[in-house]
Amino acid sequence: MRILHTSDWHLGRSFHREGMLTHQASYIDHLLEVVAAERVDLVVVAGDVYDRALPHVDAVRLADETLARLAASRAQVVLTSGNHDSAQRLGFSSRLIDAAGVYIRTDAGRVGTPVLLEDEHGPVAVHGIPYLDPDAVREPWGLAGRSHEAALTEAMRRVRADLADRSAATRSVVLAHAFVAGAQPSDSERDISVGGVSRVPTSVFDGVSYTALGHLHGPHTLTESVRYSGSPLAYSFSEADQHKGSWLVDLGAEGVISTTFVEAPVPRPLARLRGELESLLGDPGLAAHESAWLQVTLTDAARPTGAMERLRSRFPHTLVLGFEAAVPGLGSLPAERTHGRTDHDVAREFMTELRGTEPSDDETALLFRAVDACCDDSDVDTVLTEGD
Repeated sequence: MRILHTSDWHLGRSFHREGMLTHQASYIDHLLEVVAAERVDLVVVAGDVYDRALPHVDAVRLADETLARLAASRAQVVLTSGNHDSAQRLGFSSRLIDAAGVYIRTDAGRVGTPVLLEDEHGPVAVHGIPYLDPDAVREPWGLAGRSHEAALTEAMRRVRADLADRSAATRSVVLAHAFVAGAQPSDSERDISVGGVSRVPTSVFDGVSYTALGHLHGPHTLTESVRYSGSPLAYSFSEADQHKGSWLVDLGAEGVISTTFVEAPVPRPLARLRGELESLLGDPGLAAHESAWLQVTLTDAARPTGAMERLRSRFPHTLVLGFEAAVPGLGSLPAERTHGRTDHDVAREFMTELRGTEPSDDETALLFRAVDACCDDSDVDTVLTEGD
């Protein structure tokens, strides 16, 4: 059986206010091309189909189109809900949709009931475990602890109980949406910790032929049979160096035979640049980044005027701009007496010493307003004299 493992589509998500739906639709086109070209038998989607519990109508339309195209393809599909999805909304009409060969598993109560498939080597039991909120399943499942490990341990107990009743030739595939120890998170993933406990050990999945994980946005190989596919698109600049795609897994009579990472198309590369504004604008070595989405950190001693507009004149897709000017230690500032000088004078000199340049007229006016707002009487800025 040939399996294509994908997850974390986050349909409807934006990237720093840039709409991603067109790029997500392009990924779906790529996915269907891989299914056809590689003769995929089973597509597994390990959660976070949508980016929010109440997805935008355009995201729902793309999901509907995607599932219809997959149903018409040569592959069968098992799909689970993630922590961004609404399990009830995503799972609506799942029992009817089963008939189309698209199996949506979002109900924690059905954990342990697999989708049963066949290949030339015999049966394959596919157990789709939706994202399990420890607070939601603790009481009905009688969990002793309040953690993701406790919830998934119980889920896997149910999976193993089902497999124990099947023939020894039955191979198993498990989908789970969790933070499994040994993988590195990205900035764009929502924290799922409960009381500080979010990590799950890989040993929870021992004995499973293949475990398809979702939640983390980078691809990770935790063991030969336990993997994250990662998200198909980058959703934060912390993912700039990640390769995006899906795992193509060949399952033989004894388990995993081979795995191949199939890279997804990159709609627009991401990059992070750092330096002084004039240097970035004039460096010919940065030509390759002119078409990329950029996060730029400027290190000029004084904040340049119109920095974003000037950057976008060369790098039109700059999305994030930050400043990290070199600041002298406060101990190097002169410790002159403030007697006989106004609060305005002291604040203005402090700003000049700190930045190395005097504030502009507009900056000075704003600074004085801030100083006045901190005074007991904002209408008075008296001159201090000896003895006051």
